[in-house]
Amino acid sequence: MELETMPGQSLGGLGLQKAWPYQSPSLSTLLRWQHRNSCAAVEVGRAPRLLPALSSYSVVAGSAQALQSLWAACESQLPNDFRHVDGVVFTSTCPNGDSIHFPTPFREQDAIAAIKALEACAAAGILDLQHGHGRSVGRRKIQVDIDKASCFLMSAYLTTVDGMGKAHPGVGSKVPDTDLNRAQSVLYRRLSANLYRTKNRGEFYHIHGSLDASETLKMIGLPPHDPKMTDYRACINTIESAVSKFTSQKLEEMNIRHGQAGVPVLTWSDFLNSSHGKALSSLPPFTVNNLETSTPRVPFSRPEMLCGGPRHVLQGIKVIEMCRVIAGPTIGRSLAAHGATVLKVTSPCLPDVPFFQVDVNTGKHTTALDLSIAADRATFDALLADADVLVDGYRPGCLDRLGYGPDSLAQLAKSRGRGFVYVAEDCFGGAGIPGAEWAGRPGWQQIADCVTGVAWAQGEFMGLAEPVVPPFPMSDYGTGALGCVAAMTGLYRRATKGGSWVCRTSLCQYDVFLMRLGLLPEEEQNRLRKVHDAAFFTLHHSDSVDEVGKRALRSVKRVAPHLFSDGMMHTARSAGFDAVLRWPQEAIKVEGVRVGHVRAARPNGSDKPSWEGWEEDEILNH
Repeated sequence: MELETMPGQSLGGLGLQKAWPYQSPSLSTLLRWQHRNSCAAVEVGRAPRLLPALSSYSVVAGSAQALQSLWAACESQLPNDFRHVDGVVFTSTCPNGDSIHFPTPFREQDAIAAIKALEACAAAGILDLQHGHGRSVGRRKIQVDIDKASCFLMSAYLTTVDGMGKAHPGVGSKVPDTDLNRAQSVLYRRLSANLYRTKNRGEFYHIHGSLDASETLKMIGLPPHDPKMTDYRACINTIESAVSKFTSQKLEEMNIRHGQAGVPVLTWSDFLNSSHGKALSSLPPFTVNNLETSTPRVPFSRPEMLCGGPRHVLQGIKVIEMCRVIAGPTIGRSLAAHGATVLKVTSPCLPDVPFFQVDVNTGKHTTALDLSIAADRATFDALLADADVLVDGYRPGCLDRLGYGPDSLAQLAKSRGRGFVYVAEDCFGGAGIPGAEWAGRPGWQQIADCVTGVAWAQGEFMGLAEPVVPPFPMSDYGTGALGCVAAMTGLYRRATKGGSWVCRTSLCQYDVFLMRLGLLPEEEQNRLRKVHDAAFFTLHHSDSVDEVGKRALRSVKRVAPHLFSDGMMHTARSAGFDAVLRWPQEAIKVEGVRVGHVRAARPNGSDKPSWEGWEEDEILNH
């Protein structure tokens, strides 16, 4: 939603002075101004529409408005003690930091700054509870750095190991190869996860070979391996030729029969008119529901002070993370930044994307357990018996089949006399909601972006009559941040009401929140088309997410070089990687409590399966 200036009114009339550091007025001031000037809101369930543009788009002002929308959407799920929104200040320390950085038509920066602000409000509310006294609404000061929030959205592209990023040819020497099925490292197989034309004109479908690729390639009539296929364009042409033999409807039938990820590419209005879209329209970006009520309240431990300074708000909270790739692990990474003890448990038999571990494993310990082996299962059961939170990022139903779903946790909670917080992140969302027909399907960020209309809007922004997957894993990171807020809410409910709590969020729910904010004003979209590299706008629907990200990264480096400066990053030595890691700093500061990691990332399976003996690294650039 964009503010409309009145005749003769400048940004300064809103309190948005152009002096640096640049910061927002209080949210209440901004909302009062909106009310006086009858600023229209985006109505729930309606397609994004453009509102009158300012002469220069302000991410600071947009973030404040996005926070208003986010609080309204999530208010039914949130404790009133989290209402610290009047204490939130959005800041930028760079002369062009208040601008849109990315070549997209979406308010991604506004959305993530708002979500990070809500995360900070949750930390403030928990801190008040720990100290045993309430504060007046909005009294605790909160700062959200919108530049660092932008860095968070492309964290995987900024993180380095001994100076090498994800595309560096030598990075494999530092990152263990967990691509067990060669689905990431072999180009032909990698492109089994891509967007292609179908048999029907103007119709597109995103197939997704996930972390295997063989089943999807065989499904469309291609060999699972073809050593001769090494050229980028030849691989795309070969796979698109195979996909284009089928209609979208036929591909849907094949995907369901073979248990594969994939979706037809819909517009935003088509998604909202679908049964699943209608069901998701009734949901907030995350939900927190009671699972059992028999266990007593579990108070937070009061944060200890160290050398006269504050400690983390989730100190003492133990989290088991069972996730791969980005969105789910970002929940654990975010909880670790608030001081939770996060143990990532993966199976040595399951593949994962190798480089992402350098990013999303930040702040955690990692261990490997095969739950099909009795001894490993017993070890896991012992860990779980002492845990507070279980984060589930696998395909819906997987942990239930293993015996660790919500109902099993409720029984364990009753037997141990202490509740659990179960946090589920998936692609489609809508578990248990009537009409949410896709709730049980597997998916990835690209799948969510294609089915919710995000990809179509990206393609139209680029001047194309075809969809394009947006750059960077922004929906992944946004969903992970929402999952963090949900988990903190569940922990707060357990501390104040007792019982166990089920928290759910999804990539599609994040995309719905993003699209309801509305697209950027056409004036701003035109500016972005001018300032970003022309090479980015020559991309087409079938260009891979890697190629889209590579070109976008090159352009963002030129448009917003300050995002890549040392002052935006942490550095620390990782014993697990035997290397120096560099990753983005946290975007939020909360009065009276520390936010930030105490250890660098390590590879999957690096640590003993234990809650004892956790070290802390020396983190630079706090």
